[in-house]
Amino acid sequence: MTRMSKLAAAAGVAVAGLMLGAAGRPYALRMTSAGMWEVSGAPGARGPVFQCVADPIALAQFEHRGKRCTRTVISDNLSSTVISYTCLDGGFGRSKITVLTPRALRIETQGISQGLPFNYVIQARRVGNCPGGPSAVGH
Repeated sequence: MTRMSKLAAAAGVAVAGLMLGAAGRPYALRMTSAGMWEVSGAPGARGPVFQCVADPIALAQFEHRGKRCTRTVISDNLSSTVISYTCLDGGFGRSKITVLTPRALRIETQGISQGLPFNYVIQARRVGNCPGGPSAVGH
């Protein structure tokens, strides 16, 4: 195998790995589950914010919750994952989710929302199932 074909093969493996990471659920979130999550520390909130999610990866785009965004897993290990996302309205962000326990997360997030920068840390805690059962789970 020539040096050029080795480099091409290595690049192909790297691209396939990135595509797989973008499509699959992050390994760090494997023990977390859908449900009602209580989020503390949200800017401008007077108390905790409750969010019903089908997959805790949706908490990575907390600043852009409810918006249509595409997510890419940048890095992933046993206890944390870094996710980059871009939304249809032009907003984007990058979040590091650290899994403290399967029911408790620390989320460091930054990016652009409504043309302005944001950068903050929130705590998320799973507090139960969503009202109305599985069909009520949203983003």
